[in-house]
Amino acid sequence: MLRVLYEDNHLIAVLKPAGVLTQGDRSGEASLMEEVKKYLKEKYGKQGNVFLGLLHRLDRPVAGIVLFAKTSKGASRLSEQIREHRIRKIYHALVCGIPREKKGVLFDYLKKDAKHLKARKAADGVAAELSYETLRMGREYSLVRIHLKTGKFHQIRAQFSLIGRPVAGDVKYGAPKALFGEGIALLETELSFDTATTGERKTISIPIPKEWDALLEK
Repeated sequence: MLRVLYEDNHLIAVLKPAGVLTQGDRSGEASLMEEVKKYLKEKYGKQGNVFLGLLHRLDRPVAGIVLFAKTSKGASRLSEQIREHRIRKIYHALVCGIPREKKGVLFDYLKKDAKHLKARKAADGVAAELSYETLRMGREYSLVRIHLKTGKFHQIRAQFSLIGRPVAGDVKYGAPKALFGEGIALLETELSFDTATTGERKTISIPIPKEWDALLEK
């Protein structure tokens, strides 16, 4: 069942579960975008196609907040905020081991390897930057809070892998084992933006999963 976190005349924010595609692809599998369109069609009795602007994506194994535009005005205003880095995205993750620095900034040049669908460090890549803070440490995993400053392909997953601290369960980037089926321990927990017409600042947040506590207490 679709979980709506915020809605106004121009925007809608929903929770994306891990394992669900944000946007449909050639596989024909169900996607979050189609689910939101169905919700809007039924709620407002819309006929024909429903406009829905995709403002940002989450990787398939990542859960969290996804914001869509219900109108072209909403899409235009929020796209401008994205270009100007006025949208603030906060993630939480469990990473393998303990980061060497409790707080830090990760900056790399990353390039998409289309053949293997991975992000790799490359001199001719695009700049990727995030800051993080370690909140809790267990024997196997640490809980980190991440402020994503640039939203590049697989950025968080790749950058933590590059410092030897892959996201828990993310075997694609070097984690020793899968933990959550199709999901990994990476969650977009907070999204801040200005509304499309009034310019009011909105912050949407969700809690981290309780099952992460058990992994930290090992």
